[in-house]
Amino acid sequence: MKVAIDRAMDLVRGIWLHRRMAVMVAWVVALVAWLAILAWPDSYQANARVYVDTSTALRPLLQGLAVEQDIEARMNIVREQILGADKLDRVALDAGFYSEAAPQQEKTAVQNSIRDRILIDMTLPTSARRDRAPTADRIFAISYDNTDRSKAIAVVDALLKALVDDTKVSTTSGTNDAQSFLQDQIKDYENRLAAAETRLATFKKQNVGLVPGQNQGDFFSRLQTEITEGKRAETALELATRRRAELQRQLRSEQPFAVGAAAANGIATGRSAPGSNDTASRIAETQARLDELLLRFTDKHPDVVSTRQALIELRARQQQELEAFRRGDAAAIASSGLAANPVYQSIQVQLNQTDVEIAALRGQLVDHQRAEADLKRLLNTAPAVEAEFARLARDYDVNRAQYTSLLERLEKAKLSDNASETGMANFDIIEKPNAASQPTSPKRPLLLLVSLMFALGAGLGSAWLMTQLRPVFTNSAALTEVTGVPVFGVVSATMTSESQRRSRLRLLKLGGAVAGLFIVFLVVFLTHQSGSRLIHSLLSA
Repeated sequence: MKVAIDRAMDLVRGIWLHRRMAVMVAWVVALVAWLAILAWPDSYQANARVYVDTSTALRPLLQGLAVEQDIEARMNIVREQILGADKLDRVALDAGFYSEAAPQQEKTAVQNSIRDRILIDMTLPTSARRDRAPTADRIFAISYDNTDRSKAIAVVDALLKALVDDTKVSTTSGTNDAQSFLQDQIKDYENRLAAAETRLATFKKQNVGLVPGQNQGDFFSRLQTEITEGKRAETALELATRRRAELQRQLRSEQPFAVGAAAANGIATGRSAPGSNDTASRIAETQARLDELLLRFTDKHPDVVSTRQALIELRARQQQELEAFRRGDAAAIASSGLAANPVYQSIQVQLNQTDVEIAALRGQLVDHQRAEADLKRLLNTAPAVEAEFARLARDYDVNRAQYTSLLERLEKAKLSDNASETGMANFDIIEKPNAASQPTSPKRPLLLLVSLMFALGAGLGSAWLMTQLRPVFTNSAALTEVTGVPVFGVVSATMTSESQRRSRLRLLKLGGAVAGLFIVFLVVFLTHQSGSRLIHSLLSA
């Protein structure tokens, strides 16, 4: 620690030996810096702020009906556009930076200078930042600095007008361009749609019966349907045929006629009903008499033989009457004394119904088989027809969908155009273009103070540099450390009264020089505005 302190003291002593150089360097650096700061041109910053409100009354009403206009995106584009060469040329001419006759090189240099000094910032309103709610509202801040206050204000005013006007013009021109593009596309797709409709109609006419939709389903589904229905009809026909065979068997086991009620009564009592003269009654009566004779006589008795012969004749007669009835003679059944068998008639009705059903099923089966055969003959043609039809229909649907979509977009664009004329965004100027009467830069008080500190540091640095270039040993220990030679003694300097007086005088001069530096700094600090104007007038003279 002691070594470090000793070295620090040696450094201070060395700097002190070169104190006059340190003061001179500080004066030179300070004067040069103060003159440069006072000669630094004043810069005036003009500012303007505009509030862009996109939450107009039309916005919620047009939600989903009109094309959404991205005001923020348009303003970003306009912000880039107004920094272009054309816009800056107009701004420079309006602000008087140059004339129309100025050379292009000068114009380009001025435009680049203006562009470098322009700042356009976009921020959210304070309420939106506080509530953290999504909003399209923005505050645009425009600033520009120039040595001429009036030119700075003129530039900001021109930029503000360009921002507002170009945004509105961009909206209108963009909507008009969109409508023109959509109208051209609609005409194109209208022609495509008409051509697709013509091709589809012609194809349908040329392939009647093969186009899906005219007959339900596509080709393979129709073929499968006919095969399935044919098998179903074949199965039903087989069942109906079996049912008819069973009915025919039952019908053969039944007699179509049965003994009537009167004849049956006569058979039961052994005598015919009064007034009955039908064959069946007579057979019943003869049979009863034959049975009675057989109880009394033998078979060879003349009465038995004659009665038996009469019975045979009656039965033959009854058989003839049945044959006559089958041929359509209705009177024959009445004379025979027989009645229709109801069981036989019921079976016959069912058999007739089954015959009708079989005939219908055979017709259906033939129709399905014929349709199946027709479809199988088209097996190599129909799929290609259906594929071509699907392609034409798909082309038609795509064109129709695109055409409909373009029509909807055109209507939205027209509605958006009307809405933009009414106002989809409001521009409220919060702060008109203005600049403070005092220059915003340079910050001379701060620069003057910094320059004083720098001058003092430069003086101390120069003294330290001299100690390194021309070292001086202030004690024997330092000399021994550097040379490595031991010091046996030190001779002290004796100051006479005259030497002491001259030393004090030098100290007073040094203190006066340092004090003068601070006094000059104080004067320059307090009068920097007038001093700057004086220097500017001298430089411009």
